[in-house]
Amino acid sequence: MKPTIWLDGSLCEADSAQVSVFDHGLTVGDGVFETVKATEGQAFALTRHLRRLARSAHGLGLPEPDLDEVRRACEEVMKANPMPLGRLRITYTGGLSPLGSDRGTAGPTLVVALVETARRPDTTAVVTVPWTRNERGALTGLKTTSYGENVVALARAREHDASEALFANTVGRLCEGTGSNVFVVLDGELHTPPLTSGCLAGITRALVLEWVGAKETDLPLAALERAEEVFLTSTTRDVQAVRRVDAHALPGAPGPVTAKAMRIFTERAAADIDP
Repeated sequence: MKPTIWLDGSLCEADSAQVSVFDHGLTVGDGVFETVKATEGQAFALTRHLRRLARSAHGLGLPEPDLDEVRRACEEVMKANPMPLGRLRITYTGGLSPLGSDRGTAGPTLVVALVETARRPDTTAVVTVPWTRNERGALTGLKTTSYGENVVALARAREHDASEALFANTVGRLCEGTGSNVFVVLDGELHTPPLTSGCLAGITRALVLEWVGAKETDLPLAALERAEEVFLTSTTRDVQAVRRVDAHALPGAPGPVTAKAMRIFTERAAADIDP
């Protein structure tokens, strides 16, 4: 069955969907997006994702998205593409624009698409990379389509049999992954970098903070070397234990703190589709 997507107000087959080659999202990465977990036609934490989409659009200077339309688009796309577990992607760009950084006046482009996905393994390996996140940049904290740095870093991770790359910020503090937040256990206590580190305000990160409890702590990147446990959070990972950071193994992953976080998150998420 050919996938059906939502493009600027209506459903259409993905093969026939057309977005201009002059769309600002394509030419300069002028856009924001959200990735939402879809389980049996239900989008998890959709209200939180839509709020963040609006915040990112505001931060980028895009017109405020019609969140009712976006919600309706998500529902229509999930209904048209039934599947047990999917990756729902909402993309909102600057739309048709001149070549260059100036934005046009035609209005934004909205695309909602859904692809099937599989549950991630309970454990994974990560690497640290020499490039940094800019905690004071214009796009800091926004979920934008400007993902070139993440593409390069994730390719480095794949070269080392890892599924994620972790960044420090410009002052050497632990920040985030290419598409995940990071938590570490030090002396039995759970910590995660604060938003001031430059990391994205992840939806799963926020739920873990609320449901499990953790300290938001400014940590050096080297904290990964002495951590008793490390785990990642994201929409597609939920809570995923790390078994190796670079060449440093974390035997027994998931450890007790991580296992507790995994269990609590699974139970609470199952009890409330839109927490």
